[in-house]
Amino acid sequence: MKVLDIGEVARRSGVPPSALRYYEEIGLVRPVARHGLRRQYDADVLQQLALISLGKVAGFSLTEIAGMFDTNGAPDLPRPTLHARADALDRKIRSLTTLRNALRHVADCPAESHMDCPKFRRLMRLAARSTAASGQAARPAPTVRA
Repeated sequence: MKVLDIGEVARRSGVPPSALRYYEEIGLVRPVARHGLRRQYDADVLQQLALISLGKVAGFSLTEIAGMFDTNGAPDLPRPTLHARADALDRKIRSLTTLRNALRHVADCPAESHMDCPKFRRLMRLAARSTAASGQAARPAPTVRA
């Protein structure tokens, strides 16, 4: 078993020592020993850290990621959860693609005024309905007092 010092793990993984200590605190990784005050990790921790990074990029919380490892730290990836996250990402991609296309239309619209553009007005109505449906109330602008 190859053992890596916390500094070596940080250098090779790109995860700062402070994050490694936090991950240990919440049970995501475990040192196998100490050399003085310095934590020592099994080389497999690099794989765990790569999976943690992937989970974070995919939008999982650290608590959700912690549930994706068995008691020995080996990956135990719940396929239904991964499918659900992939489906959510698909919905987000569609939504962002629509938003991007709308912004491009608005930027390139030949109408004299955006308010004269039927497509722009339709986009505003859709945005208003979407906001109302999600329960997000428009926040009033802050009042500035002299």
